[in-house]
Amino acid sequence: MERDKDLIVTDRLGVVEIDSEEEYLAHLFCLGGKCHFRFNGRKFELQRGDLSIICKRRMVERVEALENFKCKIIYAKPSFLELCTPQSNYGTKGQLALFLNPVIHLTPEQQILCRQDFEILERRSRDTEHRFYRETLINAMQAAILDFFDFHARIYGKSDISTPSSSIMNRFLKMLEEGIYRKHREVSYYADCLCISSKYLSEVSKKISGYGANYWINHYTILDISRLLRDKSLSFVEISDLFGFSSPAYFSRYVQQNLGIKPSDYRKM
Repeated sequence: MERDKDLIVTDRLGVVEIDSEEEYLAHLFCLGGKCHFRFNGRKFELQRGDLSIICKRRMVERVEALENFKCKIIYAKPSFLELCTPQSNYGTKGQLALFLNPVIHLTPEQQILCRQDFEILERRSRDTEHRFYRETLINAMQAAILDFFDFHARIYGKSDISTPSSSIMNRFLKMLEEGIYRKHREVSYYADCLCISSKYLSEVSKKISGYGANYWINHYTILDISRLLRDKSLSFVEISDLFGFSSPAYFSRYVQQNLGIKPSDYRKM
């Protein structure tokens, strides 16, 4: 494993813990075998030749790698990736798609290119004596990101997102990531904060992600609730209060409507 302030290159899982205080985005290329994991509440499988890009590592659960599983992983800090990411609005669309499905099945030709990107990044991360070390690392990461964009765009299509729409969606998601949904779950609240109409926010969200604004509000909310329900030290009343529900009964109905199961039954799972 080679370490840099902004970059970690390794060939095994667990080098950076999921609940680590250090925030890293993970790029994992499967070289052989299989690995199962849950992300964003859903099950996924990695096989040889698959590329997985995990933007929210704390949403990863139940990682199970088979004995013959082999991989190469690049962990990068968000600030470093932001510096390396080209000025393209595709990043917003790609990030949302990866949030829903972090696994990209590569063609044989793409697998060769992806492996080359990983090898170049690993080699550049080792060459700390290079007089322009940081510049070469940024350049290698930017080339890899453009290839990742291309892999993804060939599956989901090119982006025709305008800069204003991209900005609105990014600001909307940032509010959700800050946990505002615990107190505000009305589309109108977010629209007012963004100085646009509720209809326009939903239209932008639908165009970029395929889902309306209300979907993302509920999605972030139920993911957070699911995580807290697994913490048996918290009572249902405490969780209900955290999210500002008017009563535990209303909280229970909300959970059952979105998870299809009562909070008490979910906790037993």
